Amino acid sequence: MDKTSAATPAAYERVVLARHPERPYTLDYIQVLFEDFFELRGDRRFSDDPALVAGFADYHGQQVAVLGQQKGKDTKQRRYRNFAMPKPEGYRKAARLMFLAEKFNRPIISFIDTPGAYPGIDAEERGQAEAIANNLLIMSRLNVPIISIIIGEGGSGGALAIGVGDSVLMFENAIYSVISPEGCAAILWKDSTVAPQASEALKLTANDLFNLGVVNKVIEEPAGGAHLNLHETAAHLEKGIDEGLRTVSKMGSDERIIRRYRKLRRLGLM
Repeated sequence: MDKTSAATPAAYERVVLARHPERPYTLDYIQVLFEDFFELRGDRRFSDDPALVAGFADYHGQQVAVLGQQKGKDTKQRRYRNFAMPKPEGYRKAARLMFLAEKFNRPIISFIDTPGAYPGIDAEERGQAEAIANNLLIMSRLNVPIISIIIGEGGSGGALAIGVGDSVLMFENAIYSVISPEGCAAILWKDSTVAPQASEALKLTANDLFNLGVVNKVIEEPAGGAHLNLHETAAHLEKGIDEGLRTVSKMGSDERIIRRYRKLRRLGLM
């Protein structure tokens, strides 16, 4: 990370900021950083899933594929977007976009912001676990550059399903974890109010994950959080995306795939 703070917020303070209702979401960054976004809908199997947006756009004169979970700005939008919890059709839509990106040799930029994949019966009936696992396999083998960005909540397999990147960026007030602090506290302490303690134990902050080698770069936010200044936040992110694309685009496709594999195999050994 390029900048350190003298008074580092506690892990649960980061959790609160990551969930702030006015925090910028995927479509906010697409509107600010990209041009001519053309949204792709449907998975060609069941239906469209508004919880995950996907499409093609122009980024600094280069055609790229863009996807990410989308939270709503108000109650009506949140219900429509299913609170950014994709169902299998959302992840299969993402897979469809990724295959098209590879076919037309376009880099992929994914925005991660979800409490987790939708756990409902209908999602399980349509193969939620299989859809997530298939995306992990697909992304590990794609020939095109992949930049993954954790912009808010990075929850469990729902986040991992679009998170296998050559360069993984993470906002300083975002979180990335196998389970929510409340869920962890309920399981280990039998008390969800112990979530602040669970947050520390989970090592879910950007600094923790950078030190563990899970993320490649921590993106600075305006003082107080990303929700206070979208354009300043987007400017910091733009620098991170530019740097990531420059670095991974210089590599051959075989080298990128090998590096992805080696990074994944090293996780947990540090």
